[in-house]
Amino acid sequence: MSARHLPVHPNLDQLEAQSNELLLANGDATAVTLADARHALALSYGIRSWSRLVEACKVVDAIWDDDVEELRGLILNHPYLRDEMARGTEHCNWGPPMSYAANLGRDRVIQMLWELGARDIDRAMGRAVLQGQIETARQLYAMGARPPRGAVMGPAETQNAEGLKYVLELGAEICDESGDRLAPVALVLETYCRNVIGKHRCLELFASHGIELPDTPTMALHRGRIDLLEEHLRRDRSLLIRTFSHDEIYPHVLGCHADKSHALHATPIAGTTLLHMSVEFYEFEIARWLIARGMGVNVKAEVDAEGYGGHSPLFGCVVRQPGCGTAPFATLLLDHGADPNVRASLRKALMGVDDETLHTYNDVTPLEWGRQFHNRSFVDKAAMKVIAAHGGL
Repeated sequence: MSARHLPVHPNLDQLEAQSNELLLANGDATAVTLADARHALALSYGIRSWSRLVEACKVVDAIWDDDVEELRGLILNHPYLRDEMARGTEHCNWGPPMSYAANLGRDRVIQMLWELGARDIDRAMGRAVLQGQIETARQLYAMGARPPRGAVMGPAETQNAEGLKYVLELGAEICDESGDRLAPVALVLETYCRNVIGKHRCLELFASHGIELPDTPTMALHRGRIDLLEEHLRRDRSLLIRTFSHDEIYPHVLGCHADKSHALHATPIAGTTLLHMSVEFYEFEIARWLIARGMGVNVKAEVDAEGYGGHSPLFGCVVRQPGCGTAPFATLLLDHGADPNVRASLRKALMGVDDETLHTYNDVTPLEWGRQFHNRSFVDKAAMKVIAAHGGL
């Protein structure tokens, strides 16, 4: 197993710098040469040699740059590059050059590779659909690609409604590779992705194809349906203070996993309110609606039997899924009276990262939660600046 993860778009200059650092780190071993360091670095990324790593960088650069002739020359000189993983690793979800190009919508590259004999068209189509590259998917369909069983899982992961709609129009089943009809629905709910509008549309597509979505406040939030939330609030005024269990947020009846680690949220969400969930799932309009209806911005999550929980929605602005800016939520909450120095004790384990161990944070403010959190990519620095500007310590 490789010790390092090669980025989707590796940078050769950075890799050369890393090899020099590795050489310097072994400076006391006089027998170590730059070639040795480069070979060791390539192996640490799961690539067989430094020369293959260099080729991978050139292949990926050519695809990103839509440089058809550069890529053609590389493959004519080294034919194995046509079918091996574009990044040179043994396993790579972005795939060989044709599939890699499909992720980016590089249609000219795909046509050239087809002419050179590349035939990973089904895989490429799956990647195009996952990334919402619908015209590329159409091109691959014309080449003979067909959505395999489980094709809906890609757009479900990325909450890409256009991709989901397209494969459903082609007759794809709503199921995973094994035929589980609820697996794509569970994935839309449990995924790391926060494509809010796409999520709403994916769920409505599932509903229109016969998936029965439960009539619950949490499902109304997942669907972005304020009209349904209005009806729930009319029937139950306690909705503005009520907390919800993990199973209510990620319902087992929709295929969500008994193993709660499959639900890829950031700040702990079990035992939280709709306002906490609005922050986690980036439902800004619902957050505004809840506050306008009288929900307190300092409402607290449940405290479990071991004393963890009790955090306000502001904590969710600090630790969130990477790439999701939560500063607007922090501003909204603070402008309506959120306490920037409220304290809580939390514990959190992340999945799909280098460190999956459980970490505990005792009696912390939102800013202390952010400063101490063990994975910096999950910390929203912009939100922390907003909280600090409102007196957070």
